[in-house]
Amino acid sequence: MALAPEDCRTMEELRGEIDRLDRALVALLAERQAYIERAAAIKTTRHAVRDDARVEDVIAKVLAEARAKGLAPAIAEPVWRMLIERSIAHEFEVFDAGAQSRELQRGSRQTARPIEESNGADTPK
Repeated sequence: MALAPEDCRTMEELRGEIDRLDRALVALLAERQAYIERAAAIKTTRHAVRDDARVEDVIAKVLAEARAKGLAPAIAEPVWRMLIERSIAHEFEVFDAGAQSRELQRGSRQTARPIEESNGADTPK
């Protein structure tokens, strides 16, 4: 069971609670990453991966939530800006990998000839 910060009496208890929170943050970040990866699959152009207006919108929302929850903006803003930049970099990687895969699929469809199109002229005798 979680202890409130004021209920922790030892550094061991404090560190245990921080470790618990870190595990929860990792799970939330992994969930967030899954949405980033899905965005890379949905977007049709590489240019759409970075959306500076969306970045600033997210930062504004995070700062409002940080203020409401008592999180210092000096912690929230740089953490989220780094999170967003790393997320965008990851999304570019996923988008590019998907684009290469789509290109390979297109190439294999263009080179494959249906059997009914073949007149047998290229079949060895």
